[in-house]
Amino acid sequence: MTQTPTPTSVQSPSGPPQLSEGNRRRSSLTQNTLPSWLWMALLAAAVVIGAALSALLGFNLATWFIFTAVIYVASSYFITRTRVNRRRATDALWTNLIYLAFALALMPLVSVIWSVSSVGIQGLTEPGFLNSEMQGVTGLVDEQSQTEGTPVLGGIRHAMIGSLLITLAATAISVPIGLMTSIYLVEYSRGGPLSRAITFFVDVMTGIPSIVAGLFAGAAMAWFLSVFSSVTGLLSTQRSTLGITAAIALSVLMVPVVVRTTEEMLRVVPNELREASYALGVRKWRTILKVVLPTAISGIASGVTLAIARVIGETAPILVTAGFVVNTNWNLFQGWMTALPVYIFRQFQNPTSPNFSDPSEQRAWAAALVLILIVMGLNLFARLIATLFAPKQAGR
Repeated sequence: MTQTPTPTSVQSPSGPPQLSEGNRRRSSLTQNTLPSWLWMALLAAAVVIGAALSALLGFNLATWFIFTAVIYVASSYFITRTRVNRRRATDALWTNLIYLAFALALMPLVSVIWSVSSVGIQGLTEPGFLNSEMQGVTGLVDEQSQTEGTPVLGGIRHAMIGSLLITLAATAISVPIGLMTSIYLVEYSRGGPLSRAITFFVDVMTGIPSIVAGLFAGAAMAWFLSVFSSVTGLLSTQRSTLGITAAIALSVLMVPVVVRTTEEMLRVVPNELREASYALGVRKWRTILKVVLPTAISGIASGVTLAIARVIGETAPILVTAGFVVNTNWNLFQGWMTALPVYIFRQFQNPTSPNFSDPSEQRAWAAALVLILIVMGLNLFARLIATLFAPKQAGR
């Protein structure tokens, strides 16, 4: 049996050994490459040097991060430029700058989550915080809690119930309006004046300040109550500050989000599906109901969930329209209601005991942590919905 000779170095009679053809090819392929561990070593060195330079100026995390980023980006560019080539160095420079921009964008989110979690976890672990109200919690109670170290009383049950009821009512109002509007824009309109006007006003509503939505809802409810009194001849004792008024205000903010997301999802449905349904003699409304909407349901559902997450943290419209109470109100059409954002605002702005505000601040931080967890949960739920209801690809 003969063996294939492996390429080895050839001894020249008058000079150093020379590489054979195979070794020369491998050398040309591996030259001008850097070891994979070099970048982690550079990063570790940049972290150490950045900490030392930051310590000279009075150590803090901001200067540490700046020094580390500058040293790492500059050193990686210089080494790649000298050891490889200019093109690879430029590519590595912009890649590192993109990573740096991502880290800078992520820092505020991490900072907010850390700040709220580190302070709010103490109040969240207080017994009865999630299932108690502020009824009966006075300044004397908070003074006793702060001076004698007794447990902080009061909770957010009424605020969570108020947020839930108001948000559900706003969803029930805005989703049908947004869905029907999107269906008209995609399936029925032909780019006429009406569709252009709808698109324009949806764009305007997207940037409307939330306080304006609250004022609009309050004025609309006051006008409705006055018309109701004049038509029926009954003197209405209701005020315009109601839970349903807050739901109308939030629906004004939700409608443009639902319209935009639903419109985009309906537009990505392939026209071949519609044409196949029409070819079978199916009417247009039934094609929309049985073909188009089921195909786009994942994007529509995730868009609605994101719209809910967008409005559940609004403070100004609810403060103007729903007011503030210390107990639970289950009726959207009678009396004031409290939502979590308004609860947080009032605990910070008007402590139960102005001279002993620590218990109020503890309740506010804990409620803020609960609100962040709710918003994060809604975003995760939207991604789960998009994954579960996404159209399945048929295999071959």
